Amino acid sequence: MDTIITRFPPSPTGYLHIGGARTALFNWLYTRKTGGKFVLRIEDTDQARSTKESVDAIFESLEWLGIDWDEGPFFQTRRYDIYKEYIQKLVDSGHAYYCNCTSEEVDAMREEARAAGKKPMYNGKCRDKNLTPGPGMVVRIKAPRTGSTVVEDVVKGNTSFPNSELDDFIIQRSDGSPMYNLAVVVDDLTMGINTIIRGDDHLVNTPKQILLYKALGAELPLFAHVPMVLGSDKARLSKRHGAMSVSEYRDMGYLPDAMLNYLVRLGWSFGDQEFFTRKDLIEKFSLDHIGKSPSMFDMDKLTALNAKHIQAATPKELAVMLIPFLEKQGIAVAQGPALELAIETLQPRSKTLVEMAQSAVFYFKEEVELEEKAAKKFLKKATLPTLELTAGYMEALDEFTQENLEDALKKVMEEAELKFGKIAQPLRVALTGTTVSPGIFEMILALGKNKTIHRIKKAMDYVESLPE
Repeated sequence: MDTIITRFPPSPTGYLHIGGARTALFNWLYTRKTGGKFVLRIEDTDQARSTKESVDAIFESLEWLGIDWDEGPFFQTRRYDIYKEYIQKLVDSGHAYYCNCTSEEVDAMREEARAAGKKPMYNGKCRDKNLTPGPGMVVRIKAPRTGSTVVEDVVKGNTSFPNSELDDFIIQRSDGSPMYNLAVVVDDLTMGINTIIRGDDHLVNTPKQILLYKALGAELPLFAHVPMVLGSDKARLSKRHGAMSVSEYRDMGYLPDAMLNYLVRLGWSFGDQEFFTRKDLIEKFSLDHIGKSPSMFDMDKLTALNAKHIQAATPKELAVMLIPFLEKQGIAVAQGPALELAIETLQPRSKTLVEMAQSAVFYFKEEVELEEKAAKKFLKKATLPTLELTAGYMEALDEFTQENLEDALKKVMEEAELKFGKIAQPLRVALTGTTVSPGIFEMILALGKNKTIHRIKKAMDYVESLPE
């Protein structure tokens, strides 16, 4: 085979969901691994349900995931002349014919076949009439009536379909528009698609598409039908399982690289390895490592993997992604060292960017809000001398480094004759308003000298205002 050319052909009738994103990813990875081409095609022939908003959402989701395309986007609604040309070729070669049977007549044929214990299908009434085009007429493929059509698949192996069950299906509607299977085959032929990786729910369409390839005298592409993604209850993935759009996962604070990592593991494996960078995936992806069984979508596993990707990212990389989440918390912050220092303290504990943003708010607010329970327990009259000592030693520091901070707090411990915990917890509440925070020294360094001392003094004011 020459250059590998794959495609991703979403229908713009909604947002890009998990199953579609995984299909796009498998095609994209395979072309990036082999140096091939990845084509984006928008299958928008269902004009009643297709919307520009859905098209834009698909583009936005693919761009967020970092799945770029080499050709396209192509739109099927702009290619009707091409489809008509190929339909005419099939008619002229005797592989297709015009049919004037009404829908009521076809329904009656199907009922008759069903009553006889056969598969309900069109009986070929117009097959040999040599009808010419006319109002209300459809075009049907002249399917073989004997033998079988075999789908050779690199994932599922060979699947055989009796031709007697493949009726003379319609390739052009009465209004002149192409049917799905015809449009797909013509698109794949004219775009040079030679490798088709898609969900195995499309397997039922494949024998019909193979008949069209053969009728057009074209070489078959390589097929790889990937098992479905199921929910934890082994039912087809739906909203209740977490089958939200890709953009919703983005808004929930998942990283694009974590999503790619998780999506690829839904049906593909490389030994026991679970964590993959984007570079790893491009280097290691192959069709022969795609499994034959359906995969189970698990939000907990996705979240755990996301936490690992947060830990593996640099603070600078995370800063770009975190800013929009901070803005949703009402915090306006510029990218820079202060933000990166704060992120570094939060990385080990954050599972999502939403969590990280919520945990980061205290760094950037002008004044902290003291939690009533935390203040009542740790900011008492007895803690005032310790807070005064801490503020004093910190003000005296020429350089605000971890080593100097440790020395300063050791002096406070010695002078107050207290263990570290008795000093650290009131200090933590003074600086954050709560009893939970990153490590005390990393946090103080991220806050900076001025903000740290200001907050300690505000806590002292609070303690002094307490009744005796």
